[in-house]
Amino acid sequence: MTLLSRDVTDHIAHIEMTAPARLNALSDAMLAALHAELDTIAEDDTIRVVILSGSGKAFCAGHDLKEMQAGRSADDGGAAYFKDLFGRCGALMQRIQTLPQPVIAQVHGIATAAGCQLVATCDMAVAADTTKFGVNGVNIGLFCSTPMVALTRNIPTKSAFEMLTTGRFIDATEAQQLGLINRSVPAENLQSATRALAASIAAKLPAAVRYGKAAFYAQSHMATQDAYAFTADVMAANMQDRDTNEGITAFLEKRKPDWS
Repeated sequence: MTLLSRDVTDHIAHIEMTAPARLNALSDAMLAALHAELDTIAEDDTIRVVILSGSGKAFCAGHDLKEMQAGRSADDGGAAYFKDLFGRCGALMQRIQTLPQPVIAQVHGIATAAGCQLVATCDMAVAADTTKFGVNGVNIGLFCSTPMVALTRNIPTKSAFEMLTTGRFIDATEAQQLGLINRSVPAENLQSATRALAASIAAKLPAAVRYGKAAFYAQSHMATQDAYAFTADVMAANMQDRDTNEGITAFLEKRKPDWS
């Protein structure tokens, strides 16, 4: 079974998870497929932005619970498998943020548990106004500890803790208010709105966006003084780029830049 489809148009790669019968669950195979696809995209300089979506009724319903339960059959009760599984999931999330290109989640239906983690991890997210978000593992006795990492880096602490401890779902309006997504749009406009956001980024100088994304995450955990020192070096390197020089010259000369 093919787990992913990929279309590249106008420097935008659209990756769609294609396991609708399992609500695009992050199975062992799906985790591997996504990670491999991102590794390939990272080496492709023609791709400037990535859109990640899910097919069928949902964006992603989190981990594959049937597969997880099967992992209990090992002699250690699944301890090694579970640790490895959550480690591989964490590695995928980190790969999204180390990817040179920005990644936009195009979200519909539901995004639950590790699926909500996936939304929180992507650099940006656009959701249909009918979407529901939740880190609801607590409802079945499994606290969403790894999704918590991404969630608490996106939304206010008390809101995150309430979602994690109650299993309460939030709608797209609340998700936008909390900062989990960039915008909520009518379902019929989801693809066009996500594409428009991607196109606006793809039109920028790719080198500048790559400098910026890497620096964005690197400085976010630094002390203020260290962050300024680090980003000063990044901007200095960016300024030395030939196409940046052309962009500034074009602005001063009131013309469009001729980027190579």
